[in-house]
Amino acid sequence: MSTDTRPVTDAAPEIDMDTLMAFVFRAVDEVGATLNAALVVLGDKLGYYKDLAAHGPTTPAELAQRTGTAEPYAREWLNAQAAGQYVTYDPETCRYTLPAEQAVALTVEDSPAFLPGLFQIALGTVHDMDHILGAARNGAGYGWHEHVTDVHVGCERFFFPSYNAHLVADWLPALEGVMPKLEKGILVADIGCGHGASTILMAQAFPNSRFIGYDYHPESIAVARQRALEAGVPDRAIFEVSTAQSLPASGYDLITMFDCLHDMGDPVGAAEQVRAA
Repeated sequence: MSTDTRPVTDAAPEIDMDTLMAFVFRAVDEVGATLNAALVVLGDKLGYYKDLAAHGPTTPAELAQRTGTAEPYAREWLNAQAAGQYVTYDPETCRYTLPAEQAVALTVEDSPAFLPGLFQIALGTVHDMDHILGAARNGAGYGWHEHVTDVHVGCERFFFPSYNAHLVADWLPALEGVMPKLEKGILVADIGCGHGASTILMAQAFPNSRFIGYDYHPESIAVARQRALEAGVPDRAIFEVSTAQSLPASGYDLITMFDCLHDMGDPVGAAEQVRAA
């Protein structure tokens, strides 16, 4: 008599087809959303949304002519946007319309509802995939400076409307005793300033104070300096290349960090340096 010593394997799990297909269709929706992110960025960069907002019901030929683009691409883009309910389509007139609500979210760049920057971040992150795959395999970090430009630009475009609406009006007044000091004149460090949106807004609001924006990304600092010049505040919104951990000098009356601490490789070290400054 022989004894079968082969390992007993678990039976294959029973598949619930309704659950499987529900997941498949949800995943397909996510693929569509991923592809649509590229279409939103395309429409933003080609000026399609702003043109539709300015001219009302439009044919593909009219959109292409006004924006200097090819009609077949304008037509396919409009059809995809209609399918996603970004625009509406009138089959009787063969015209496409950008509804007023979508126009606010897609064209008004200082509106808190403005969305193209967020799509730009998403698309840029997808473009980063090859580098992120390598980092996942070798355990290396992935620096902010290594992201494609769409991530940097998209972040500023996404966060600026909130800063513009709330930074001076709500957030700074919520800090006890800070507003009178800013109005009188103090030294402020803005850590992780990126393209300088928050720094410049504060400099515009408080002409007696001096603001120094710090970021370790030289390209972002170059953009911030140009933005300060264009805003007319280069004398009180100054930008320097520095990490939070190597924050120069001390004596700051206020230190701010907006939407950046979580992106830092050593957030605890950065917070400790800020506290000590």
